[in-house]
Amino acid sequence: MNWTLKGRTITFPRRPLVMGIVNINDDSFCGDGSLDVQAALTQAEQQLRSGADVIDAGAESARTNREAISEGEEIRRLAPFIEGFYTLVKTIGAAPFDADQVWPPILSINTWRSEVVREVLPLGGDLINDISALPDHANAGLCAQHGASLLIMHSVGRPKVAHTHVGYDDIWATLDFFFVEKMAMAVAAGLSVDQIILDPGIDFAKQREDNLLIYRHLDRLRRFERPVLLPVSRKTVIGQVLGLADPCDRDAGTVACIAAGLQRGAQLFRVHDVRAAVQTVKSLWPIVGRQ
Repeated sequence: MNWTLKGRTITFPRRPLVMGIVNINDDSFCGDGSLDVQAALTQAEQQLRSGADVIDAGAESARTNREAISEGEEIRRLAPFIEGFYTLVKTIGAAPFDADQVWPPILSINTWRSEVVREVLPLGGDLINDISALPDHANAGLCAQHGASLLIMHSVGRPKVAHTHVGYDDIWATLDFFFVEKMAMAVAAGLSVDQIILDPGIDFAKQREDNLLIYRHLDRLRRFERPVLLPVSRKTVIGQVLGLADPCDRDAGTVACIAAGLQRGAQLFRVHDVRAAVQTVKSLWPIVGRQ
């Protein structure tokens, strides 16, 4: 299975990739964000030196109890980070962690509004991490135009709006139908299938049992023959299971979910604690073997 990005291809099976989270905002649910672009770049450097293969940079918190920022403000935050990221990578030079680390690292831009995508993709970025559930073809078309990859995440309704009322008769039937439809939309917009990765959308328009069923049967996504990103880090469902209100107390639960996800075929993990995630996948991969 190949994942095609700008100018290169990553072939699976291989050791799963770790995606480090960098928030260029001041309202991240973990309190780890900063409006200071240099501070965000320092965080990205620390994650790369800890073994991150991908940096996922976002300027707007996905929290539904925070007001949305303007498109202009989102662009203003992202643009200098993107420029600084490539300078940072040149400064680091060779892969700092080990020979398995993807290098140069993949830059993921976490945004969903097409006007933002239109402005930032010419500046750089290998992947658009779109949490909007692809309501139309716009972002897929922009990714195709600029040679970027696209992440399709399952959700319901508009981002930044709480969907705690949403329920499913069969969450897996819903996911199967969703990904068939959205992958077809992306391909019709000009993307190749190899440029698409999938995300089941843990905690997005889902309740505790929905999330647990996704974790339990994640290997059902193998049917799409696309890399699966599992955004496990410090999720609400982990807090519900462990009775932990503070997201920063959920790192042990995050490691458990990485282990379960790797055994069920996930190829990428989006995390806050990069070092722990890298050590987890490096320890498990020789045991679990080819996926």
